[in-house]
Amino acid sequence: MELDSVILSRMLTSVTLAFHIIFATIGVGIPVLISIAEFIGIKRNDGHYILLARRWARGFTITVAVGVVTGTAIGLQLSLLWPSFMQVAGQVIALPLFMETFAFFFEAIFLGIYLYTWDRFKNRMVHWLLTIPIIIGSSASALFITMVNAFMNTPQGFDLEGGKAVNIDPIAAMFNPATPAKVFHVLTSAYLTSALILAAITAFAILKNKGSAYHRKALRMTMVCGLIFAVGTAVAGDVSAKFLAEYQPEKLAAAEWHFETESDADLVLFGTLDENNEIHNEIRLPGFLSFLAGNSFDTEVIGLEEFPEDELPPLVVHYLFDSMVSIGMFTLFITSMFVLFWKWKKRNEWNKPLLWGIVASGPLSMLAIEFGWIYAEVGRQPWILRGYMKVADAATKADGVGLSFALFVILYIILGIFCVTVLIKMFKNKPPEVEYEQRFKSGKLQ
Repeated sequence: MELDSVILSRMLTSVTLAFHIIFATIGVGIPVLISIAEFIGIKRNDGHYILLARRWARGFTITVAVGVVTGTAIGLQLSLLWPSFMQVAGQVIALPLFMETFAFFFEAIFLGIYLYTWDRFKNRMVHWLLTIPIIIGSSASALFITMVNAFMNTPQGFDLEGGKAVNIDPIAAMFNPATPAKVFHVLTSAYLTSALILAAITAFAILKNKGSAYHRKALRMTMVCGLIFAVGTAVAGDVSAKFLAEYQPEKLAAAEWHFETESDADLVLFGTLDENNEIHNEIRLPGFLSFLAGNSFDTEVIGLEEFPEDELPPLVVHYLFDSMVSIGMFTLFITSMFVLFWKWKKRNEWNKPLLWGIVASGPLSMLAIEFGWIYAEVGRQPWILRGYMKVADAATKADGVGLSFALFVILYIILGIFCVTVLIKMFKNKPPEVEYEQRFKSGKLQ
């Protein structure tokens, strides 16, 4: 493979987004968990939950700082690496890009107020209320940037004349057909992943014989939230599949290695392809692809045969799709088992196999986010703006992208090490039991 400017631009954008999405996901989901923990702590007069909110908020600020750097890098690369795309679509998507920046600053302002007003209000609910604009800001930020990505999949709100966008309707562009399904999926999966990351850290502490009342309450809260969000993510996945069947049938067909248009189409899990596109070693669920596409086994699912060969996505996306769905089902299973064992008094929710499953669910859920993002982007290939512009026509022709790629990779490695090191030192030097004794007495708020 020749490392021309197109390939290098794709590589640099991919690395940046793959790194940024970790912090973007945490940035969307953690504020919800902080708000829930503080609300429970106030209502139950329980210092453990208040401490959860304080410690999570403290760590959250570090991830926000790193997310700002990577988010800024994406904005720069969008203009520098994809100038032809921005020349055509820049005016159309300018509004959601601006609103995403506004939403971030809105969140940052209230996050600063929240962090510096602990114990400043006689009525603690006033402090809790500050979490609401933080949640609104973080979720709105995800909403607006997802609208941009949705627009790239189902562009509307403009006409293309002479290589320029005219008759621009930014509202129509923002609320394109892909927006509802994508926003629903992005938000629920971010909330789920954040809950499971916190649960994984807590379960690991319990396994290392450091569990206390603080850890037990944290794990129960995050796993209940995880179960709720896992159900929401499963529903969002179903909505997304039906969207693909209607608006991007080639992406769904590539994900399921569905070559011929037919009803009662099988759902293909895993397997291998030979040189003649014959499927081997797969698991088939008869008729389930049709049911997934339209809630009926009689639904006709369009096959890859209906599309020009040069407009087909890489078939490797099948493995990304299967891995994402498999991890999603695992998270639903592990959260359900914990809640069931907790409520079923004859079972022990603290048994080691279950706790190790929870530990695994944290990194796996983030891996599912990465798989889902790669599937969404690679499954749109060869288009950067579906139906209007291909990736090869949108990339910069300038030299120096290779050097930029190397420098940004070094930057992300440094940022990753910095983030992990600071978080470890921040919490290792002040374990929750010590902080609890300093701040609270006998479990009562002071």
